[in-house]
Amino acid sequence: YLQASIVRSCRKIIAVGRNYAEHAAELGNRVPTEPVIFMKPASSLLLEGSGPIRLPPNADEIHHEVELAVVIGKRLSGTAVTDEEAMAAVAGYTLALDMTDRKMQDRLKSGGLPWTLAKCFDTSCPISALDPPIKPDAIGPDTRLWLRVNDQDRQSGQLKQMLFPVPRLLAFVARSAISMEPGDILLTGTPAGVGPVRSGDVIRAGIDGLLEMTFSVA
Repeated sequence: YLQASIVRSCRKIIAVGRNYAEHAAELGNRVPTEPVIFMKPASSLLLEGSGPIRLPPNADEIHHEVELAVVIGKRLSGTAVTDEEAMAAVAGYTLALDMTDRKMQDRLKSGGLPWTLAKCFDTSCPISALDPPIKPDAIGPDTRLWLRVNDQDRQSGQLKQMLFPVPRLLAFVARSAISMEPGDILLTGTPAGVGPVRSGDVIRAGIDGLLEMTFSVA
């Protein structure tokens, strides 16, 4: 699975909101009792090295959110899928950003509306060009994600802080009658520390000891 091929073959991105308790709290949200699921289109993907993150015109406040991304290698489907069966569909892991128009999201949330306009703009899902993806057994509960803007620390969190771990997320999606195809991506939520970026900023993010990626903001 070459990353460029994943970008070409991805049909959908399933994303998870509020999967770290501290992040839910920093945005004034309740900690969920089951996964909060939304989607981003494949057109939002931006492969590292292929250009900058482009802020939408008239956007007031675009936030960074660093996330572990799960790359699907085999079709995942079935409303009786177990956590173990769901993991068998994983090709590997990589790193992505869920760029979010925060003020737009707040307006949509206050009106009880979907988050689409806040989450789905072009280049809103920058993704590492690491080839091949990280093997599943290389990731553990102590694995740390981090993000810096202009060399200033912004986000840091370990996977054990997830409210719902990867196997449960995958099985939850399948059991909700949403099939995932090879090349599809699951974003697993972001740790606390999200914040705004502006044109000219440089975002660096990584998974300790496994990968780093860099994106500029235009």
